Amino acid sequence: MPIGIGPDHDALAETLARLAARETPVDRTRARFDALGRGERPDHWDRLVDMGIPSLHIAEEYDGAGAGLLELAVALEQSGYGLIPGPLLPTVTASTVIQAHGTDAARKHLLPRFAAGATGACGLEPGTVTVEGDGDEITASGITAPVLGALGADLLVLAGQCGETPVWFVVPADAAGVERIAEEGVDLTRDIGRVRLSEVRVPADHVLGALPGEVASLAVVLQCAEAVGLARWAQETSLAYAKIREQFGRPIGSFQAIKHKCAQLFIRVEVMTSVVWDAATAADGADREQAALAAARAATACRREAVDVVLDCLTLLGGIGNTWEHDIHLYWRRAVSLLALGGSQDEWARTAGEMALSIERHAEPGVEDRPDFRARVAATIAEAATLDPAAARVLLADRGLVAPHYPEPYGLAADTAGQIIIAEEFARAGVPQPTTVIGEWALPSILQYGTAEQMERLVVPTLRGEIVWCQLFSEPGAGSDLASLTTSATAVDGGWRIDGSKVWNSKAHEAHWGICLARTDRQAPKHRGISFFLVDMSAPGVDVRPLREANGDSMFNEVILDGVFVPDADLVGAPGEGWKVARTTLANERVAMGTTPVAGGHRFDPIAVARELDPQRRQEALPALGRITSTTGALDALAHRTVLKRLSGLDPGVEASALKAASARHITDAAAQVLEWFGSEAAVGSLGADVSGGGRAAKAYLSTPSLLIGGGTLEIQLNVISEQILGLPREPR
Repeated sequence: MPIGIGPDHDALAETLARLAARETPVDRTRARFDALGRGERPDHWDRLVDMGIPSLHIAEEYDGAGAGLLELAVALEQSGYGLIPGPLLPTVTASTVIQAHGTDAARKHLLPRFAAGATGACGLEPGTVTVEGDGDEITASGITAPVLGALGADLLVLAGQCGETPVWFVVPADAAGVERIAEEGVDLTRDIGRVRLSEVRVPADHVLGALPGEVASLAVVLQCAEAVGLARWAQETSLAYAKIREQFGRPIGSFQAIKHKCAQLFIRVEVMTSVVWDAATAADGADREQAALAAARAATACRREAVDVVLDCLTLLGGIGNTWEHDIHLYWRRAVSLLALGGSQDEWARTAGEMALSIERHAEPGVEDRPDFRARVAATIAEAATLDPAAARVLLADRGLVAPHYPEPYGLAADTAGQIIIAEEFARAGVPQPTTVIGEWALPSILQYGTAEQMERLVVPTLRGEIVWCQLFSEPGAGSDLASLTTSATAVDGGWRIDGSKVWNSKAHEAHWGICLARTDRQAPKHRGISFFLVDMSAPGVDVRPLREANGDSMFNEVILDGVFVPDADLVGAPGEGWKVARTTLANERVAMGTTPVAGGHRFDPIAVARELDPQRRQEALPALGRITSTTGALDALAHRTVLKRLSGLDPGVEASALKAASARHITDAAAQVLEWFGSEAAVGSLGADVSGGGRAAKAYLSTPSLLIGGGTLEIQLNVISEQILGLPREPR
């Protein structure tokens, strides 16, 4: 999904998409490569100005639209997607920097010119430019590093060096002593050049007040927004090709390897989109530290990734993708140009890592407050905090706060906004929000399909923590292909006899009840002959056998069901409806605003580990820490977007699927990096429940298979995404 969320953003993107289709089709752009490279103003620029696109973000007092950086990011993403040529990105970068860091006089004088159609460019590196002077003016001399859009710009935001300090300033392109030197750009759709300054005099009110890094932070967010559009076009183009290109008598998209590659490309673009959305949102806020952190994370997680995504899409197209005639190399060229102009990838990662040591990213969910509701919730949580844990759990359950999304009287029928408010109050009070764990899967099925007697007997005790559940679904021969299960349920007097074997059952060794799928009709199609049972785990014939994992623990179990009697009262739904019941979740499912669980269980918090390294090793670890925390931040933003979509009444299914597939791999990578930081200490002491130090890091990494396999292996998830979201054909049987 694109950066924007909601109908206003959709309308803005659609307006630009129509302009690109009408005014800047790629064949027309190809015919104007030479003119664009010289910095000639393209014909569509006046249309963009009339539409207010270059002045979207400029304050109304300076004749702009008064929108934010997020709206500008939406426009730039579409500019990348449509490969709109010309000076849009360099112009809005220059005006954004002036609006953020210019003097009042500079804003009043220069921003209305941008709103009226003036073009601009912004240099991010000083090259050999030095500045001298203070007070009324400075003097700049030297040659800049390459500046995107320099040849066609009316106004230039440039950097110079004053001793050890970088200084940014604004000069008109036609000022005395300014000479622009054309260069051949990698991006063929817009100009690039250097600027030679020969004792150019700059008045003090045209010197910007930006601190080191602030200009780059703003510029990189805008670059990343365009890079997302480039990557999305490439991903969608290669996906469309995979659906129609045939080899060996069928579309290549039906081959599992291609399906998995398409799904991975989709996931990578979704993660990029989310981290850029987060950075643009932060840039609109007043907290400069938060904006700088989010920008560094976007730069780390997006810039190189965009280049790699487009390349992977090119190779998916095969030989045709590597021809001059195919448009994808133009998108690749623009992505490469943005990567080259945006600063060192390692330095951005180092910056993100260094900031992570002292700053925590705080994202507001954007919920309209409900003061009375919030006060009632806070009062209940405060009351619970004064009680012992068991009594507190009962109070929270009886007040509807254990599963607030459940219907009354079990919950509060809380919508998305209500659930977020409740989660915020638990966090504010420092009280963990209770969970029923496997009950999160069991109770919705009972509430939807169970009898009144089942609800009365099981729901409230579960919410109070008196009943623990396990899930008896997977079998030795039916894991991802769950519908192939062979556990049988035979009708007997007063109920059913269940025989079979279940495996990978967490909590089975301590569960009171299990939700069990068993086959009741062997003649029916495999999805239709299954029924859903509630199994008393203390019943005769239930044998729970712990399974020792690679990490030495026994979280999972094998459960043998040998002639287990289940009364009719514990059948949920009608016989044969088990598959439907098992797939059920209530429409008002639980909403979580939590962060990606990089730390948890045996897993260390990578930031905490990096803080404890000796100074030299900590400095060496910063780029790796930056990459880890940037991806974590991107996944947190992806989760945040799913919540905002629910708040807007939209379906968050696309983001949710991408998040599930991306999180387990990232958590595994983070655990591996922590293991590396512990060095040789991670080679000893990984067994036992209370390991510490390097042994704990080793155990954390050895515990990651449950993340990669649980809930369906990554390969199965990729199949689901490729077929159910991307629309690729199934492999023929």
